[in-house]
Amino acid sequence: MAFPGFRRRADVSMLKVVAVAIFGMAVLTAGTFAFLVWSTTKIDTVSVARQSEMARHVISRFRYQIAHDQESATVWDDAVIKVREPASSDNLEWIHVNLGEWMHTYFGHDAAYVLDPQDKPLYVYVAGAAAQPSAYEAVRATVDPMLRELRAALGRGEEPGLEDGIDSPGLTDFRFLNGRPAVVSLKPIISDSGDIEQVAGAESIHIAIRYLDGPFLEELETSYDFNNIHFSLKDEAEFRKASVPLVTNGGGIIGHVVWEPYRPAMAFLQSIAPALIAILLCLIGTVSIFIVMLYRRALANREQEQRIRYLASHDSMTGLLNRASFETLLDAALGERDGKNQIAILYLDLDRFKPINDTLGHPAGDFVIREVGVRIGKLLPPQSSLCRVGGDEFNVLMRYHKVDEVEALCTAIVDAVSQPIAVEDQNAFVGISIGVALSPQHGTERTELTRKADVALYSAKAGGRGCYSIFGPHMDAMVRERAEIERDLRRALADCSQFRVLYQPKYFATTGKIGSVEALVRWHHPTRGLISPVYFVPIAEEGGLIRELGRYVLEEACRAAANWPIENIAVNVSAVQLRDNGFAMEVMTILGESGLAPHKLEIEVTETAWMDDSENCAANIRALRAVGINIALDDFGTGFSTFGRLHETEVDHIKIDKMFIDGLGKDRGDEAIVQAIIELARAKGLKTTAEGVETAEQNEFLTRIGCDELQGFLYAEPMSGEEVGTLLKGLDGKGPRLAIV
Repeated sequence: MAFPGFRRRADVSMLKVVAVAIFGMAVLTAGTFAFLVWSTTKIDTVSVARQSEMARHVISRFRYQIAHDQESATVWDDAVIKVREPASSDNLEWIHVNLGEWMHTYFGHDAAYVLDPQDKPLYVYVAGAAAQPSAYEAVRATVDPMLRELRAALGRGEEPGLEDGIDSPGLTDFRFLNGRPAVVSLKPIISDSGDIEQVAGAESIHIAIRYLDGPFLEELETSYDFNNIHFSLKDEAEFRKASVPLVTNGGGIIGHVVWEPYRPAMAFLQSIAPALIAILLCLIGTVSIFIVMLYRRALANREQEQRIRYLASHDSMTGLLNRASFETLLDAALGERDGKNQIAILYLDLDRFKPINDTLGHPAGDFVIREVGVRIGKLLPPQSSLCRVGGDEFNVLMRYHKVDEVEALCTAIVDAVSQPIAVEDQNAFVGISIGVALSPQHGTERTELTRKADVALYSAKAGGRGCYSIFGPHMDAMVRERAEIERDLRRALADCSQFRVLYQPKYFATTGKIGSVEALVRWHHPTRGLISPVYFVPIAEEGGLIRELGRYVLEEACRAAANWPIENIAVNVSAVQLRDNGFAMEVMTILGESGLAPHKLEIEVTETAWMDDSENCAANIRALRAVGINIALDDFGTGFSTFGRLHETEVDHIKIDKMFIDGLGKDRGDEAIVQAIIELARAKGLKTTAEGVETAEQNEFLTRIGCDELQGFLYAEPMSGEEVGTLLKGLDGKGPRLAIV
């Protein structure tokens, strides 16, 4: 039978024995290790001193060698003669080959300069090639003091710089040049025969420069085993590093050559240290390892739990709270709400963000998202939260006392986000639309408030973007009606029986004859009647229905115009269609099925589509033009950058927007704009069409200033294909010709 008390006492005794043994071994090991450290430090000190002496010797030899290298070309009668007449092209070539290129190719000099007796640069060689003499100005401030010192010494009859192996005077020193340590060596260009008369101190000077970083340090590291050698402005010598200073002739220090010295004794100690440490670890290992394992496991579990909790509540890219956190915070805020503290939720969505991803790439888009988050975060009042809930969508939860506070914040956010964002050496421009719902005015439940904020956001985008909208009851009705229109539009596209394609002729301004026809779609709703394309086309674009609608119009127009005696049939195409990488092929298929020649089709694109930076848009336009299809720019002049980018255009035809035509005869500004557009188009070789011509005065003005085509109710309203066929009979001799007189 075991006795628990005895076992506990035995365990305690065993622990004491083990503890004493561990302590004794630890003291013995520590003492031995301390002795080894002391002895190895002494040995390594001697080793480091020898390495330092070697480094000094190599650097000194390097400095000596540059001056010695120069003498191969500076002590030479030919050199004296050539530099006296540098204007000669032959002499200049000789100077380049012998005093510049030779020094660089054979001796590795980084730069060479030749100065005349008045210290004006005759020749400069830098970066492996001859340079303009003005390049000397980059080193003049550093070299001039040395130059004055050398000329003064030579003028006094002195011969500075002579030493064993150096046969001509000169001046060599360390300098900090262009942010780099360098050896600068000056040598007078003198006669080797003594037959050429020279005035002491007035010789031409050859300057050689070689930098002490880069290749020089690589050579030291490779040839002399200096580990991790580098240059430093300050002395980094410490336990792990050694250094030698670069001392100028005047005793100044321009920097230090630093390296990690080889310490043989320490290396030996490090090699046996594991064995010593292993002995100690074996004594305490069992308990220590067990404790460490338990601690690490607990720590890892805690860190993992914290990481999971963080990821569950935050957006990984921006570090902002995520949608789940927003909903949690909103529920808590609604539960704590009182009469003094009201709650506003803001739904924010970026405008014009997709082109940034398309043109600059997703990393740039991610940067823009983070920058927008930072800008918004700086504007939020206390007790507000910013969350990223989707790709380019943010939510804000704030407490407020007056609605004015919410409106002021929305205005500030719109202004801040609209400022340019520097991305990859260029500016990116985005905007932001904001929808706002207030509690308790608009509800006290999360689901109700978020729906209304979303509706308000939709209203802000429909109102032109770059603005905010606070929820109002009328918005619900607008959203419901829009949803019904989209639903009915989807049903109507099943057989297209509710749609009709009408055609409006365009007339030559000079002859009054029909030149081309534009296809226009109309929707006759069974209960709502005629719905304007201005209303239902944007719904089709947002609902993903524009491709089907556009295909129907294009097929009908091509089929109808296949045998019409006109220049072309114009069909409007949206930016959504142009972004489809298969659009050009679809157009060519329709042409083949209808029998319409490619040159008789004109695709009209809006400025929005034309300025879309999507690669698919540009590729489709190029492909269509390549087969002869004409491209027309619709509503020209309404975009901010149309005029500035017209020189980049790949279109054949521009249509002047109706808003400018309406001002003719009323606003001289509109007349000047229209005339400028026509002159600009004519200079670019583009055709022009004025749309929306409704008066004889407009017709007369446009004809007089040289507009090519005219279109509007003054000439003809949109009509059916059968009516166009009847009208066109006058063009082939089967009926009267129509002219506007």
